[in-house]
Amino acid sequence: MRINDNIVALATPAGAGAIAVIRVSGPEAVDIVSGLFEAKSKKTLKEQPSHTIHLGNIMDGERVIDEALVSVFHGPRSYTGENTIEISCHGSPYIQQEIIQLLIRKGCRSAEAGEFTLRAFLNGKMDLSQAEAVADLISSENAASHQMAMQQMRGGFSNEIQRLRQELLNFASLIELELDFAEEDVEFVNRDEFRDLVGRIQKVLARLIDSFAVGNVLKNGIPVAIVGEPNVGKSTLLNALLNEERAIVSEIAGTTRDTIEDEISIGGVGFRFIDTAGIRETEDVVESIGIKRTFEKISQAQVVLYLSPLTPKGGINESVISEIEKIKNRFPQKPLIIVVNKIDLLTEAQISELQKNFNAIEGTQLLMISAKTGEGVEELQQKLLKFVNTGELRNNNTIVTNSRHYNSLLKALEEINKVQEGLNQNLSGDLLAIDIREALYHFGMITGEVTNDELLGNIFANFCIGK
Repeated sequence: MRINDNIVALATPAGAGAIAVIRVSGPEAVDIVSGLFEAKSKKTLKEQPSHTIHLGNIMDGERVIDEALVSVFHGPRSYTGENTIEISCHGSPYIQQEIIQLLIRKGCRSAEAGEFTLRAFLNGKMDLSQAEAVADLISSENAASHQMAMQQMRGGFSNEIQRLRQELLNFASLIELELDFAEEDVEFVNRDEFRDLVGRIQKVLARLIDSFAVGNVLKNGIPVAIVGEPNVGKSTLLNALLNEERAIVSEIAGTTRDTIEDEISIGGVGFRFIDTAGIRETEDVVESIGIKRTFEKISQAQVVLYLSPLTPKGGINESVISEIEKIKNRFPQKPLIIVVNKIDLLTEAQISELQKNFNAIEGTQLLMISAKTGEGVEELQQKLLKFVNTGELRNNNTIVTNSRHYNSLLKALEEINKVQEGLNQNLSGDLLAIDIREALYHFGMITGEVTNDELLGNIFANFCIGK
């Protein structure tokens, strides 16, 4: 990217709306917009102080394009760290494009994806992990993903990494100094203190690495597969959980020929419910494909809901027990909740008999509901929430959600373990220094002290244009 250019982009979603915000950044941003703006106050825009807002007209020669509010931010006191202008105009797509094209003719170029945040990183307004959190914050769809993104954007994760890196860097400097006095056999590093530091770093890294298992599912939503025989009410249950008619409900067996996904928030945590094709023997080629996908979705899900049908007398078919056993044998470690629907049609005696039959299946939990009336649905939601480890989130602990950070932490821990082995074997400082440098490199990759154009390109390519 050419980082010294003046760039422009629409910062609000494309399409018609009440207002739109057009963002301009670069060394000449204020001068360019000043030449196109006639303030109601008759004052020149480029002479106005930073962090001020001005009402006036955007002009193309003698033609008025729109009446707009223009916000002025002088670098380095701006999001990007350079001169920045934000134009709040009316939300007509025609007006938006007219202003953007006018700015391009006057010396701006269209911003690339994530270029405003890239400039903020390059100008020291935020480190790389904070920059990545900006994209996570924009895409957050529930309280949990929002909280994790906010903590990372405010520097919670990077501060922890920076502290570890600085302590390790201090010891690394002393070890490098020892190498200059190798002939005098002088030790500047207290090996016992260094062992304590290495032990502390190992514990912190292990905790952060373990948190990724929680952070990844909280960020992307916990996948829950709804399975069972055809026409048992899976789509009805999905609609009850979502509180809307999302899935097709029909008395015809095999209505759901594919998987249907939707997401809701329970207790601030996103759950992605997957209604799958029923499990049964079939000669229908299309339905067979759906059944195959059912098992694929079970393997991807964190929790499985098996929705059991009832016989006309309120009992259960032997085939149901067989299907549940198949799932348990194939996925023994996966939480399985057996959900019996239509309890509004059962007597207390029938309910008691069902509980007795299902409780005999090890490793399962039983819940009785009525997807039609909503009875038991809230209890099901709370049971699902218990499968999510939200303790670290409630305690405001640092949670890793980014796979790039996770991989760098794994590599850093690997190098720190080598340092510990070297200390235990009383290796010389020059050998210890090699592994310490590698650990520092991987720490730096997280926060951006160490980076390259390819890495930055990959990261910011996932951003929206205008941010």
